[in-house]
Amino acid sequence: MIPDETALPLNETLKTIKDRRSIRLFTKQDVPDDHIQTILRAANEAPSAHNFQSWRFVVLRDEKKQGLGHLVTSKSGGFPRPASVLLRMAARSILGAPVVIAIANTDGLIKHGTQLFKVDKEMAHEFFRTMEIQSSAAAVQNLLLAATSLGLATVWLGVLYLIKDEILEFLGEPKGEFMAVVPVGYSVKPSKGPQKRALEMVVKHL
Repeated sequence: MIPDETALPLNETLKTIKDRRSIRLFTKQDVPDDHIQTILRAANEAPSAHNFQSWRFVVLRDEKKQGLGHLVTSKSGGFPRPASVLLRMAARSILGAPVVIAIANTDGLIKHGTQLFKVDKEMAHEFFRTMEIQSSAAAVQNLLLAATSLGLATVWLGVLYLIKDEILEFLGEPKGEFMAVVPVGYSVKPSKGPQKRALEMVVKHL
């Protein structure tokens, strides 16, 4: 069943959400620095547990970006298919995009919260670990939507979590619970995106 998209008109925010696509092929056109600053500010506005903002953004261009792409390629051989194929695809997106933004968390919320909550230490650690991951993921989503609103193309390369520790070391960041890599640029061609499930398949009313 096709979901009803006529119930409410799409305002600019809803249109941006609907237009967001995962783009893996980029043109050679560079991204202006002010656009990068804008999407980073949007990412930094994301909600975070205790407003701790335990995230860090690392912007890679030129040789550093190329180095990250080559690292991913070199690690892909250590995995069976289809993981190795997906890692090589991710490397091509990194190498093809003019800019790559990596997002990591600092573990600051985990350390702070575990001391703050007077409950079982293991329980507190798992609670704040989850909160930190959720907060960082919200920052990435803000970044993706802000980029879309500026006409930029992005993709969240989730498969790179397989080599999270190696990438964090490459970035000069400490080991943490969250790491995301987002190539940013301009799409080679328009993308319609995948068909989404009808709402009645994913919503439950109690």
